[in-house]
Amino acid sequence: MDKALLKEVILEQRRIQEAMVPGIQREILPTIERYFSLPHAVVISGIRRTGKSTLLSQVIKSHFKEHYYYFNFEDERLINFKSEDFNDLYETLIELYGEKNTFFFDEIQNIPRWELFVRRLQDAGCKFFITGSNASLLSKELGTKLTGRAMVTELYPFSFKEFLLFKKYKITKNALSITKERAVIKKYFNEYLRHGGMPEYLKYQDREVLKRVYEDILYRDIVIRHEIKAVKSLREISFYLISNVATRFTYNGLKEVFHLGSPNTVKSYVEYLENSFLIFTLNKFSYSLKKQSVAPKKVYCIDNGLMDAVAFQFSKNKGKFYENLVLGELKRRGVEEIYYYLTEEGKEVDFLIREKGKIQLLIQVTESLEHDKVRNREVDALVKAMNELKVNQGMILTYDHEEKINTEGYVITVKPIYKWLLESKKAEF
Repeated sequence: MDKALLKEVILEQRRIQEAMVPGIQREILPTIERYFSLPHAVVISGIRRTGKSTLLSQVIKSHFKEHYYYFNFEDERLINFKSEDFNDLYETLIELYGEKNTFFFDEIQNIPRWELFVRRLQDAGCKFFITGSNASLLSKELGTKLTGRAMVTELYPFSFKEFLLFKKYKITKNALSITKERAVIKKYFNEYLRHGGMPEYLKYQDREVLKRVYEDILYRDIVIRHEIKAVKSLREISFYLISNVATRFTYNGLKEVFHLGSPNTVKSYVEYLENSFLIFTLNKFSYSLKKQSVAPKKVYCIDNGLMDAVAFQFSKNKGKFYENLVLGELKRRGVEEIYYYLTEEGKEVDFLIREKGKIQLLIQVTESLEHDKVRNREVDALVKAMNELKVNQGMILTYDHEEKINTEGYVITVKPIYKWLLESKKAEF
């Protein structure tokens, strides 16, 4: 690259970074701080525009002051930047700011073989904080790229707690026990349910922000990176999945719907969408891995606001929004093994949580238990699943209902989703 241009980019990006407003402190920050003393690179992955650059700014302002280098690779002026340009970048950084041993690199996945430069300077004692928007690059591939020299964390859209901080609402100790405070929290929960937690969208309240994120994911993270020719098919599958959140699908079924030649093509598209953090898929739980692999999957979206802005306005049923919200929170809390379950009679349980080889909890999500038909359906499915799987804990998350249900020797905890969202991460997942 032209060194004069490189210098211009560095200086401009530094000014922007230094002027960045830190915003609310993200819940993941203490986790990142624990990695400071390790020689490993700290890798922060997550969907576009979820606040990764802001998080880096929080780390910088809190701990590094002026003793760092910063560079954002997602800049159109860097389109010709290649791995061999890293030496010129390093030289220019030293020329401008003197010798430092801490690097903050934003959206580094855009540069092939970036890990060679990072590994070399790690060997020289340098510390790296790296962000990227591709799960495959920053997880599966990372083990071989940095050979065990990275600590990976995932940044999600705002949690409900972070959303309340963004709204400048401070939760008092007994807020949920005070009628007026509880009403305010429920009001904010209704906003969060529909608008989600994408920081930039919440700041500007313009749905075009979310639509632009969606388009950038499809084209910049998937079409360009994977050199996809059948863009129309990718768009159709993506739109279909986001419009059918919390429902089951099969690769073969989507192949038939969209008249594609092979279910493997569909499988690849779905994996690309997952690796870009746009969607999650859940397997049906079975003790047989083969049965798991061939059973239909359930699909979810990273953020309710993004889903609402992009998807076909498919339903006035808030149940899908509730269920999508709960799955997102489970992911945010670091629950690794999440499945759905079908009883022997075909009754569905929304979420099965497994940890260290043992099923810990079954969760149903529903808007209300007011109607006997709904109550019986949700409780019956849980009881049958608990019996089949020999599980002691069952939970039903609703909009605004709380009780303990004792039936057939099982105890099912019913609680409002907003209350569950405000609990500590260790409390019942």
